[in-house]
Amino acid sequence: MSALDGPEREQVLEWVERVATFVSAEWGLAPITGRVLGWLMACDPPEQTAGDIAGAIGASRASLTTNLHLLTSIKLIRRFRKPGERNVYYQIEDDAWSKVIRQQLAAFTAFDELAAEGLRLGWTDEAQTARIRSARTSMAALAEALDRTAALHD
Repeated sequence: MSALDGPEREQVLEWVERVATFVSAEWGLAPITGRVLGWLMACDPPEQTAGDIAGAIGASRASLTTNLHLLTSIKLIRRFRKPGERNVYYQIEDDAWSKVIRQQLAAFTAFDELAAEGLRLGWTDEAQTARIRSARTSMAALAEALDRTAALHD
């Protein structure tokens, strides 16, 4: 972390820990996964070796390797070598967060289709269909909010 024009390293590490807490609570991933993401979002230089990351977030190399593989496999970070160097570097993908959003939207769309399928089962009890319709109403409200947001940015 460069201390020239920015927050103190301790402040950054506290923020990284909050990212880890969020990722764990909201996405069900291990806190170390969130620490890696947080660190790669904030570090300078943006490309880091596994040793750099381990040293920064206090992770064991074994645990770090597993989580780097996970984040690489879901394409939130990329693994690469610089020409003429033996070191492997990791960097957060430029479009990492749009990928997360697209994945979440795809999951919501799939669940909406599942709820629609549930409504076609021929329920006779309105209370049962009301609970399923509630899911569809929530998905429609999300889609409408996203459409409004997109229109503001056009």
